Amino acid sequence: MYKIIITIVVLVFNFPIHAQTLQLSGQCPPSFEINNENECHLISLYQQYDSLQDGGVGGLKTALPENRDGFSPQQIDLGRYLFFDPFLSVDNSISCASCHQPDKGFADGMAVSTGVFGKQGTRSAPGLWNVGFLKRLFWDARAESLEVQVEGPLYHEAEMGLTRVELFNKMNNSSGYRPLFKQAFDLADDQPISLDNIYTAIIAFETSLVSLNSRYDWYAHGYADALNQQELEGLNLFRSFVARCAECHTPPLFTNQQYAVIGVPESDGLAFDIGAQSHLDLPDLRAGFRVPSIRNIELTAPYMHNGKFKTLRETVSFYTQGRGHAVPENEDLKLHWHIWEPNLTEVEIDRLVDFLLTLTDESLKPIKPIELPSGLTVQ
Repeated sequence: MYKIIITIVVLVFNFPIHAQTLQLSGQCPPSFEINNENECHLISLYQQYDSLQDGGVGGLKTALPENRDGFSPQQIDLGRYLFFDPFLSVDNSISCASCHQPDKGFADGMAVSTGVFGKQGTRSAPGLWNVGFLKRLFWDARAESLEVQVEGPLYHEAEMGLTRVELFNKMNNSSGYRPLFKQAFDLADDQPISLDNIYTAIIAFETSLVSLNSRYDWYAHGYADALNQQELEGLNLFRSFVARCAECHTPPLFTNQQYAVIGVPESDGLAFDIGAQSHLDLPDLRAGFRVPSIRNIELTAPYMHNGKFKTLRETVSFYTQGRGHAVPENEDLKLHWHIWEPNLTEVEIDRLVDFLLTLTDESLKPIKPIELPSGLTVQ
């Protein structure tokens, strides 16, 4: 019976509800339900669970944290166009999707990202799946809301490079976007598109990027045959007090949304990254970074804040090579207490990688527009 149910869910999630035109959709994305106020709200089996009723590290039936939703279908669809449109960069060359590519887990496959005029950043592009659940954004967790986060790439000189005035003028002078913003935000004919309108549309789209239908999820919801024996061994290791993976990468979001100092080695040519200390001025968080969700991690190589590790196996191996083994001699970092020396065998490392691959789920991957209101080429 479970096999039949799962197949039906996947087929429904893959149904192309967005018409490929410049008319905004009046339907919510898959896995969202519309209410009488024209708001899209997430529906998930995890909402049935109580976090306090399932003991142990990484309990399978743990509830999700609160998520952002309640945007209209029109706002979400407008955000989809904006996300893929290089019109939001100073030279019309870079879109949000340039660094957050759907086929790469909404990362970009690069150790560090490249912005306008070929300017190179200092960190890798984090994936965006389930970003609507996150309480801190960016690798150094300096943004505490999507509203704060969305402004970062738009106005950073090494990313999209605009000023607020330039973005405001661009959007309000666009004959393609004005009618869509009017529809999504009920603007009067003489009412300008505000920067908040732009931010809200992008955020609305980002919160629709939900990935909760992996084979791991099928297993967590009771379909015992979803994982094979090697993957189950990996799950047990992941949850164990030997490997301790689940203490930071806590299901079902697979992050505890905290900071961690783990002592990742810097990539060649990059200066030492002090991470969260740059905005918190706390010595204990020197080189501390936000614990990322590892859902769809199969797709987001290379790994870590600086793209240091090319493969999942290399990444897992890092955690068993000795506490602080990669910390520079001149640095006295306060490593997270979960970072220790589990002394995993080569077989156990393989099993952990096997399990991580079960977290892949692209069933709700949004449809890429084939044309844009700006008339530019889709990124």
